[in-house]
Amino acid sequence: MELVVRAVIVFFFLWAVTRLVGRSTVGELSTFQLVLFIVMGDLVQQGVTQQDYSVTSAVLAVGVFALLTLALSWTNARFPRTRGVTQGIPVVIVENGTPVAKRLRSERMSIDDLRADARQHGIRDLADVEIAILETNGRVSFFTRSGRPEPPPDDPSPIM
Repeated sequence: MELVVRAVIVFFFLWAVTRLVGRSTVGELSTFQLVLFIVMGDLVQQGVTQQDYSVTSAVLAVGVFALLTLALSWTNARFPRTRGVTQGIPVVIVENGTPVAKRLRSERMSIDDLRADARQHGIRDLADVEIAILETNGRVSFFTRSGRPEPPPDDPSPIM
């Protein structure tokens, strides 16, 4: 039973950490951040199982994490208002070609990161962007003045 309690505590701690890190950071991890998350995973395993390497403990810990993940998904589907807390909400970061500095700061996203994302979508100048939205998964959606969203260059969908 102690393992289950530890797993629940660690699950919600990790959820809070990923929410605090910010979606722009989670969207594209650097090599250092990836290594950091791997090390954190090992530390979490040690905290949950307390060096108990038995198969039973591993299965129980993974099962608790899986059940909590399913419970959060079910809660989000059943009660849509919880999505803002558990997943976040999309944030408009460019309006009428002008970056919204306050929102960029609150999302810990630099103007250079925004411009790099725009270039990856084939947009040379932010003035051509009617609206840009930082999605809950950390990616940026750009809508140009033509009225059509700009697909990423590797997007296989045809442009109409």
